[in-house]
Amino acid sequence: MAVRIPFNKPYIAGKEMYYIAQAVAGGHIAADGPFTKRCAAMLQAEFGIAKAVMTPSCTAALEIAAMLCNLAPGDEVILPSYTFVSTANAVVRLGARPVFVDIRPDTLNIDEELIERAITPRTRAIFPVHYAGVSCEMDRIMEIAGRHGLIVVEDAAQAVNANYRGRSLGSIGHLGAYSFHETKNYICGEGGALCVNAPQYAERAEVIRDKGTNRSRFLRGMVDKYTWVDVGSSYVPCEVSCAFLCAQLELLDEINERRREVYNFYRDQLAPLADSGWLRLPTIPEGCEGNAHLFFALLPNAQQRDALIAHLKQHEITAPFHYVPLHTSPVGLRFGYRPGDLPVTEDLSARLIRLPLFYELSEFEQSEVVARIKEFAAGVSTRRAAA
Repeated sequence: MAVRIPFNKPYIAGKEMYYIAQAVAGGHIAADGPFTKRCAAMLQAEFGIAKAVMTPSCTAALEIAAMLCNLAPGDEVILPSYTFVSTANAVVRLGARPVFVDIRPDTLNIDEELIERAITPRTRAIFPVHYAGVSCEMDRIMEIAGRHGLIVVEDAAQAVNANYRGRSLGSIGHLGAYSFHETKNYICGEGGALCVNAPQYAERAEVIRDKGTNRSRFLRGMVDKYTWVDVGSSYVPCEVSCAFLCAQLELLDEINERRREVYNFYRDQLAPLADSGWLRLPTIPEGCEGNAHLFFALLPNAQQRDALIAHLKQHEITAPFHYVPLHTSPVGLRFGYRPGDLPVTEDLSARLIRLPLFYELSEFEQSEVVARIKEFAAGVSTRRAAA
């Protein structure tokens, strides 16, 4: 069946194609050309990041961050189970164990009050994930980390241009990771950035990113040749991707405003269903400024969630669920986790649906999505009354 209203759609907002042509004409499309440097400088200036290191994906940024934590077999890292697999993979690939902690029922972020009881002598880091572009309780997390000597790596894949108490997400932890995947607010197909906020990690981050060499020092004239100095990989992005991204970052506010319009339309139009208790809408705590990354709703149970997804699909609207909790996955089970270990995560993940939200989504299309949701809700109410 053809999709009439997709969940996501890549878009061109400004000078993306012009900048790509400039990059090609400039004769440098591999890595670390002028557009890559401009993107890094813009992130640093806009979000107060000490050093932004552009990467080919957020996965790559998380992997570099995990290496900077010096994780080794037997170490432990605390993170939520309700996240994309890249958060855990960055830890597991170094032999460390992911210690999954349950989430808050309001924001679906890691429950900061459960972190401390998960800390053991083997704990090395905390990887909070800012779900849907809404901040974790970072003051509390940083305070816990400080008392226990732990590194904090913000998985801010969904949180570019979101804030916590006036600070940009990605700039608060010792390290942070951004995503510019085509499903995110600011896109380039595949892309990411490592946010280095603790200066002691800056130079090694460059080394790991550039195949374990000190090439960056060579390019700055600090050494007369470069060589292999550490374990690393090729974590440099394509200049063409950064040319596309540069045009998007130039329009931070415009793109943000458009996404907020879409987000607020859903919130306003679905408020009556929330008031009736038929569904629950996203919560943004005081002190947090979200970035309208995604709009989700929580249905009363998994059966109604799945039925609503199927109803929308019948009308050519794509509205998917989200993560399958990592602790219930085949790999999670191999680490000894079992269904029932994280009850809030398991309950909410089974009831969540995400609605289409992208830059070019029209009000007409949104109205259609809302109408079909209300149609489904009315049918449920009618069946319930008849029973």
